[in-house]
Amino acid sequence: MSENIPPQDASLLIVEDEPKIARLMADYLENNNFAATIIANGNDVMPWLTQHTPALVLLDVMLPGKDGLTLCREIRQQCPNLPIIMVTAKVEEVDRLLGLELGADDYVCKPFSPREVVARVKAVLRRSHAAAQADDAHDFTKQAPVTLDEEGWQALANGHDLGLTAVEFQLLRVMMQSPGRIFSREQLMDHMYRDNRIVSERTVDSHIKKLRKKIHEALPELEIIRSVYGVGYKYQPEG
Repeated sequence: MSENIPPQDASLLIVEDEPKIARLMADYLENNNFAATIIANGNDVMPWLTQHTPALVLLDVMLPGKDGLTLCREIRQQCPNLPIIMVTAKVEEVDRLLGLELGADDYVCKPFSPREVVARVKAVLRRSHAAAQADDAHDFTKQAPVTLDEEGWQALANGHDLGLTAVEFQLLRVMMQSPGRIFSREQLMDHMYRDNRIVSERTVDSHIKKLRKKIHEALPELEIIRSVYGVGYKYQPEG
């Protein structure tokens, strides 16, 4: 068995107000050895998350109380590493959900096959589990081409300081904390400028360009900051 496959008894949260759909998803997931909790009202989700730590959330967009889009933003703020799969009946919402305006990890469209839900849950958990292993061990520093000295605000490549500015360091740190995750320019701006100043998206592109140049000078054979056309940027140390 691959070491990157998470335990199949992981606890999942299903946020769905249609009882038959919620029960169908729960039954299929439980048949695959997951434990499932169902919440039907959006207002009950954040209080529940303060007391419990699920491995993943299946989150419907249309809910009584708080809607799924609002909840996705709030979950991202409170639990930034908690995987979220959005459930939507509107295909046109997919770009918004995965365009990382909201930060969802994946989506399923209604009507869906319960087997597809299970497959997507397993796939997202595998990715999350692999990232968590690296975080828990703090060992991505031994394998990653670039490592961070948080106290000294330094980024090191092969032990040599890249000479990043504070903004460049923040950009790199945010992306390195979630390898493979795509960040929109707006999300990166939020991390760069906590004072909510108004800056253009070109400002992010300019900082990314300078960051890439410094990394390329130290590691010319690697491209670890990658552009995702029409969406934003991601840190991808491998592949």
